[in-house]
Amino acid sequence: MAFLLPPCSSSTSQTTSTITSSSNLSSTLTPSKSSNDWISKFRSKSLSFALSGALTLGLSLSGVGAAHALVGVNKPELLPKEFSPVIDVAGFLSDGQEKRLAQEIANIEKDTGFKLRVLAQNYPDTPGLAIKDFWQVDDRTIVFVADPTFGNILNFNVGALIDLDVPRSFWSRLAGKYGNMFYWKEKGEDVSIEAAVTAISSCLREPVGSDNCSEVR
Repeated sequence: MAFLLPPCSSSTSQTTSTITSSSNLSSTLTPSKSSNDWISKFRSKSLSFALSGALTLGLSLSGVGAAHALVGVNKPELLPKEFSPVIDVAGFLSDGQEKRLAQEIANIEKDTGFKLRVLAQNYPDTPGLAIKDFWQVDDRTIVFVADPTFGNILNFNVGALIDLDVPRSFWSRLAGKYGNMFYWKEKGEDVSIEAAVTAISSCLREPVGSDNCSEVR
């Protein structure tokens, strides 16, 4: 899971590599078993930390340093009783919008194999870390947290396998276009969320190459 941090931040993990998107390192050396064990433990701890922080807006693309001061939240009581790829604890979306987004997300997963999950929240009113198990977050999952707490409403956590196909700049450009305060205050939080899902859907369906996802549609 790649954690989208404010610009100029960096870290790595297995299901995670850090971003303002994330970076992938390659080596001609074969890691030793002890190295793999250490990396596995590090990645597991990183995933738990990032989900407790990032899903409460601790890690984001908005570039606001104050986000690092947020305390992780774990409120499973805020989760719906039945599975849904869209959870709106902030009340940004209508029932019809939630259904349309859920259908688009189902189509994305069917067509690409990647999982998109949407959480709309106002920190600290969020399920936080409880999302990890509820959604079975893995390296094929994009967790999209819509939270206007620090201005930019679009925040993403991107699985490592998705990070191999989608350029890191896409997420920052997406946040800049549809997540900025001027946009969502004029259009509405719901419009920003729907526009972001449409742009992600378009990006994931593009053939992988040097110029895929070069435009935020």
